Amino acid sequence: MELSRLFADKPDWLTSWLVQMVVIVFLTFALHFILRRLLNRLHHKALDSHAYWDDAFVTALQRPLVFLVLFGGLSLVLETVRLQADLAFLPALNSARLLGIVVLVAWFLIRLIREGEEAIIAKGQAEGQGYDRTTLDVVAKLLRLSVTIIATLVILQTLGVSVAGVLAFGGIGGLAIGFAAKDLLANFFGGLMIYLDQPFAVGDWIRSPDREIEGDVEQIGWRQTRIRTFDKRPLYVPNALFTTIAVENPSRMSNRRIYETIGIRYDDANKMGPIVQAVERMLRSHPEIDTSRILMVNFNTFAPSSLDFFVYTFTKTTDWADFHKVKQDVLLKILEIIESHGAQAAFPTSTIHMPEGLSVQPAGSTEELLPPKRAAS
Repeated sequence: MELSRLFADKPDWLTSWLVQMVVIVFLTFALHFILRRLLNRLHHKALDSHAYWDDAFVTALQRPLVFLVLFGGLSLVLETVRLQADLAFLPALNSARLLGIVVLVAWFLIRLIREGEEAIIAKGQAEGQGYDRTTLDVVAKLLRLSVTIIATLVILQTLGVSVAGVLAFGGIGGLAIGFAAKDLLANFFGGLMIYLDQPFAVGDWIRSPDREIEGDVEQIGWRQTRIRTFDKRPLYVPNALFTTIAVENPSRMSNRRIYETIGIRYDDANKMGPIVQAVERMLRSHPEIDTSRILMVNFNTFAPSSLDFFVYTFTKTTDWADFHKVKQDVLLKILEIIESHGAQAAFPTSTIHMPEGLSVQPAGSTEELLPPKRAAS
């Protein structure tokens, strides 16, 4: 019912459109105040509950609903002005009202998608359940993009723009736009391939043998991927690059490898067999060595200054810091085994063979190195 009809039986001063505007403004702010307090109480109750979706829904609804009340009050004020003053510059009020509602609904849906994404993450962390952060991120982005596209088409249709014409123009101009933005499209499809193939995910440590790229993945966007290098610098890599280079993902390794060559002196050659056997027994009994994987300890090389044997095994842990602790413990135990057999680890040495009759003077001697004098005849 129009406000002019509502106040038709009232005194003249009450039928004034100024009074109607004051009443509308007062009611709008009163409803705004009550609604904000009610939503704050609902938000606190949602936070206290064990459910996650009610909190996400209330949080997403708060600001759009408050703005909807203010927008509705403004719309009633303008409607009153249009009816009472018959202003010619407000014929598009209905279209503006529809546009405002579309924008507020789209805003609410985008906020709901974002809050829902955070709720899923919080639930997974609280319950100790694993979740695919990369898949969750791409689904949320696609949903937000869909809401934005639909809202834009509805707004264009409301403004009188032919949606069919826009789509036809997009089809005809797609080729030209593709040539103009080929790098942008290449990065977009590169990001799409990352989401589909999932060679890595957010939080993974990756490296490329083809380029100087190594670090932890922080974000996978539609155009570029942000990697945090080990010296804590951000590295921004265009997604199209990942379609042309090889990428290693050490985060997904099942084990870490210990592959070391250790040498003993040539003087300890007769102790090589017992040492190798003792090292292998130690590795097979070590709690941090994965004995289900290949394990080898063998005499390998006659080196210039040592007799070398190699150790080839895998640790159970894949954590970089823990791996080095295990490796250190293994190497120290190998040194203990070598010493317990009365042998020594080799170090580079050289042997000088002097011609017969020559001698080396002690350090500090001022005498020259000379051949012995012949006896007088």
